Amino acid sequence: MRDGPDIAAIAALIGDPTRAAMLSALMDGRALTAGELATEAGVTPQTASSHIAKLEAGGMLARIKQGRHAYLRLAGPDVATILEGLMRFSARRAPPRTRPGPKDAALREARVCYNHLAGRRGVQLYRSLVAAGALSEGPVATARMAAALAPLGLDPGTVPGRSPLCRDCLDWSERRHHLAGRLGRAIFARMEEIGWLRRDAGSRAVLLTPPGRMAFDRAFPVPVRANG
Repeated sequence: MRDGPDIAAIAALIGDPTRAAMLSALMDGRALTAGELATEAGVTPQTASSHIAKLEAGGMLARIKQGRHAYLRLAGPDVATILEGLMRFSARRAPPRTRPGPKDAALREARVCYNHLAGRRGVQLYRSLVAAGALSEGPVATARMAAALAPLGLDPGTVPGRSPLCRDCLDWSERRHHLAGRLGRAIFARMEEIGWLRRDAGSRAVLLTPPGRMAFDRAFPVPVRANG
């Protein structure tokens, strides 16, 4: 047997349909109870407990205790990155459905990916920041980032935390990068706070409010490039 990371074990954890449904339900960054995960996966609480135990043992889930209640969340952004990559690969390999579900268009337009903005709108934000010179290769926030985020009333210098400020995340539906990291999370939270967007209950879709859509397009216009 060859030495190295046990890819097969991780693939087996994610590959079960019930566990995959649970992990996908946590991709919006929320923490859910075991009962809520059972509902998301369409299984009994007893069955859910068995799957949750395997995901915890495999380092995919982390348990948070709050009073008498316990919540489960993804163990970290690296788990979200794995899942997003699999979604991207699956979307590329799977034959297109003849009748897309009603949520498909909304998810492709804008969705939450581990507490940052993804989908077409997330890519628009990323490309606009690059075009404005606020984001350079790396990605790295430049001195122009403060001016770029002024419409949000967000100062990038005050974003707390020790994890990377900016991080690339390759979008599964757009096949381009959107912005993750502390800054990506802070931007998403600020857009929620000032009413530019709201989460769609029961889905990872994010809906821009009418005023929010206008403000978003004004603050982060789509870059005009000859090659698109």
